[in-house]
Amino acid sequence: MTLIGKVCNKGVWDESIPGIIFDSNGASNYSKIFDKMLVDFPRGEKGKKQWEELSLQIKNNSKKNKYDCIIGVSGGTDSCYLLHLVKKQGLNPLAVYLDNGWSSNISQSNIEKMTKKLNVDLFTYVINYDEVKEVLKSYLRAGLPWADCPTDLAIKAILYKIANKNKTKHILVGHDFRSEGFQPDEWTYSDAKQLKFLVNKFSGKRLKSFPTISIWQFIYFSYIKGIKLVRPFFYLPYTKKEAKLFLEREYGWQDYGGHHYENVFTKFILVYWLFEKFGIDKRKITFSGQILSGEIDRDEAIKELNKVPYDVNKVLDDKD
Repeated sequence: MTLIGKVCNKGVWDESIPGIIFDSNGASNYSKIFDKMLVDFPRGEKGKKQWEELSLQIKNNSKKNKYDCIIGVSGGTDSCYLLHLVKKQGLNPLAVYLDNGWSSNISQSNIEKMTKKLNVDLFTYVINYDEVKEVLKSYLRAGLPWADCPTDLAIKAILYKIANKNKTKHILVGHDFRSEGFQPDEWTYSDAKQLKFLVNKFSGKRLKSFPTISIWQFIYFSYIKGIKLVRPFFYLPYTKKEAKLFLEREYGWQDYGGHHYENVFTKFILVYWLFEKFGIDKRKITFSGQILSGEIDRDEAIKELNKVPYDVNKVLDDKD
């Protein structure tokens, strides 16, 4: 059993979650934040109307540009389904793929299938693999829980830089708080300054191809250049299970086995490194979101949490 101490009576957030507080009825502050987000980002007719208004705004802001928006693609369910939705809405996106050398063959095949069938241009940024190794080893040596945060930083950096280069004002993100939950900053926070410090401390090498943006560059891109992040799944009906079945049927997309399993290093950090070294089980966050969204049953989630989050046989191969 991986649940620790008191458990939220609405989801499965427990005392292992940083900053958790319970009220007299046993509901956590996380569940209350989630309930507020459900009100702030409604689905149904209201959500559909908001998405249509956003789409029109994106289209109007990009009349002089080749692309209406930028979408980061990984070959996973979220980004692939987002490509489908955006094209269905009549927008012309540029798909951006960050190749750090760890993507599975299935995920790369999925990207190729989706972009070809949807007639979407694809830009691939390849990071020098020697640099990737130095960066990731530095985070492992530093003993940080979310040792894959350099990948998140690199994706964020390249999306803003490509959006700016193409004079595109909108980056669309396939994130859905209902099916994924929201992560505590104590588990996941990182920035470019930290990355450069750790690489210098543990490898002594200077990065040349690994993309990063400083906080000042982020402010410049966001507030001076007006580049905005848009999360369409906040407004539209979306469940991973149904999206996977649709993508398989319509595009020949292949499932890769789990959330973020499209990248081998990300998968290893998520299901093994965090769990075994730090006792962090991110399924508590994901399942809680899905429980409050009505996607899964709370008893079913608790049953799953009684199991380790990885396949014992396969994880050894990933570790090697």
